[in-house]
Amino acid sequence: MFNSKMLKMVKYAAIGAVLGCFAATTATNAAPNFPRKQIQIVVPYAPGGASDTVARIYGKELENQLGKPVIIVNRTGASGAVGLESVKTSRPDGYTMSYMPVESTMISALGIADVSSDDFKFVCRVMTIPAAITVSADAPWNTLEEFLAYAKENPGKVMVGNSGSGSIWHVAAASLEKAASVKFNHVPFDGAAPAIAALLGKNITAVAVSPAEVKTNVDAGQFKVLAVIGDNRSSVVPDIKTTKELGYDVTAMGWGGFAVPKDTPADVVKILDEASAKVAQAPELVKLLKERGFEHAYLSGADMDAFAKDQLEQYKKLIPELLNK
Repeated sequence: MFNSKMLKMVKYAAIGAVLGCFAATTATNAAPNFPRKQIQIVVPYAPGGASDTVARIYGKELENQLGKPVIIVNRTGASGAVGLESVKTSRPDGYTMSYMPVESTMISALGIADVSSDDFKFVCRVMTIPAAITVSADAPWNTLEEFLAYAKENPGKVMVGNSGSGSIWHVAAASLEKAASVKFNHVPFDGAAPAIAALLGKNITAVAVSPAEVKTNVDAGQFKVLAVIGDNRSSVVPDIKTTKELGYDVTAMGWGGFAVPKDTPADVVKILDEASAKVAQAPELVKLLKERGFEHAYLSGADMDAFAKDQLEQYKKLIPELLNK
């Protein structure tokens, strides 16, 4: 038989057990149950391009890591602003992601739209694309120093083609121009290919495009690369020094990463960040980047947030100067 004291002990034990279960249930509910459904990655450019291809392989590998379907949606327009804006205003729950190009740090300064990398939380960067200052093979300059010395002696005479006014390659040439205290005549084209064709036709002096885009002409003996504008040398032209190696503190390069809206819960961002660290090392992704002439350049979400913030500040200052010339 239980006396009153023993009954009270049983009662309190039962209450404690219930409270313990409640606490455990609450803790379980608070933990991220992510993902529970399909994830969508928005690519702000048309299907078939480099950004789209990288995003599709990243999506396939992310699906393998998370065990849920990952689909790619292309939303084009306004130099990438349409797609980025659609993710910026989406529900911040981790189920809508964006492919993030370098233009995400440039669009606001260009006055295209009120959207920037500050509206997102990165989960990774996967690659970079440096610029290359390239001239005709028979040009009188064999080094960047000779090229810039000529530009300094002949202000505005050196015509440098790029892939469009305000494009990253335009910004790359303008960054070098500023660092070297010279004056180029920037010539915009509708893409890198027409700029390269103009250099082949001797209609311009040089081009600022990616090493991969001029590699065929370099191999054919038509062009020579004087310098690479990037953090590191390009695997496409590994013998060519960077502008930093040559004494010019300038970096302007394309890059690609992935992000979610900035108000996405930290625990969800962490899950995507940790999965992306594995995805970025996937052999198929690394192989694709090499084939396309891109540099495999993984950064974690936190490191990429800091890098993008620096880029945003840089372009806020540089682009208005560039456009007001």
